[in-house]
Amino acid sequence: MKVAVFYFTQTGQALAIAKSVCQPVEAAGVEVVYRAIEPVTPFPYPWSYMDFFQLMPETRLYMPAPIKEPDFSGVEDADLVILSGQSWYLSPSQPIEAFLQNERARAFMKGRPVVTLNGCRNMWAMGQKEIRKQLALAGAHYVGYIVLQDEHPNLVSLFSIVSWLFYDKKDAHGLIPHAGVTDSNISAASRFGTPLLKALKNADFSNLQQELVDLGSVPYRSFLVFVETVGHRMFGKWAKFCRKKGGPNAQERSTRIFLFSLYVFFALLVASPIALVLYYATYLLRIPGIKRKKKDLLFNLADK
Repeated sequence: MKVAVFYFTQTGQALAIAKSVCQPVEAAGVEVVYRAIEPVTPFPYPWSYMDFFQLMPETRLYMPAPIKEPDFSGVEDADLVILSGQSWYLSPSQPIEAFLQNERARAFMKGRPVVTLNGCRNMWAMGQKEIRKQLALAGAHYVGYIVLQDEHPNLVSLFSIVSWLFYDKKDAHGLIPHAGVTDSNISAASRFGTPLLKALKNADFSNLQQELVDLGSVPYRSFLVFVETVGHRMFGKWAKFCRKKGGPNAQERSTRIFLFSLYVFFALLVASPIALVLYYATYLLRIPGIKRKKKDLLFNLADK
């Protein structure tokens, strides 16, 4: 048996998650091949303020920067494909989206079982819907997904992610806690390898997502999904507004990009706390919709 893992990472987190998940699989003698997804022009890291926000329009509109042609040599007979990455702007990161749109990658994934891994701050739902759409277009068999996220409160994780992405400070310092997925949570992700191995051995992935969910693979928080749904729609409007002034990194759109960055911080620091109060004040009325959305996000992998 063979597993092909394609990943994009700048900090090493997405690869560390993939290796942890695959640890029981490799320990059982299954060959696991890791292949990096590489942008043609590497993204900066750490990010500058404007470089980071310049990413938004193309990321949100699913217009990713090109990647180098993926390397499929030696994995043509893979029994399972794992795609490991992260969310950017409530969407798949550009390299992950580019892989999903790549014709050779689509041909490779067609007819194969695919599992996705997402290491993110705390909002993954809208990106997840885009991923399942792209995998359906590729004709892949989407059989499961795992989300690992920063477990700090929403506003706290905002400050820690800024410290990490802009200043390369991931560890706790001062009043700012550890950013991203903790090492202990990455290590504990090896538990997801057990149902993966079982599915591989039995050549039956039909119950994999349920088994992963039972192990805590999807940290579903209804309020964050609500905020993300609204934010995704608003990001779409901002993305189109910014694109009217040019493509990636066009100086003509810098003012609009800066205004968007102010909107993001206003939404997180001011609007989100107010929305939290209003959301839970009407929570009882929302319960039927919450249950439907949760069922759709957790168990619908067929883009229906």
